[in-house]
Amino acid sequence: MTNTEIAAVFQDIADLLERKKDSRFKIRAYQRTADYIKDWPVEMKQLTREGRLKEIPGVREATSKKITELVASGSLEYYEKFKAEFTEVKK
Repeated sequence: MTNTEIAAVFQDIADLLERKKDSRFKIRAYQRTADYIKDWPVEMKQLTREGRLKEIPGVREATSKKITELVASGSLEYYEKFKAEFTEVKK
């Protein structure tokens, strides 16, 4: 996945958290992470391979694992489950 695609996932998570009326701090953290990833000059794939994800401001263990999962598989289980919560509500 490209940085733009990964950033879009983090922004979508922030949007879903906002719809859920979750903590403003948590929402803003996902938004900031999305912004950093989108504009980062090095691809997340390379940072993951080199173990350098924590160079990105705000990226700690949990976020690093999410990015690594996205890079490795092209999807994120947390995100898919979270999206499903909103899809089920619409049915």
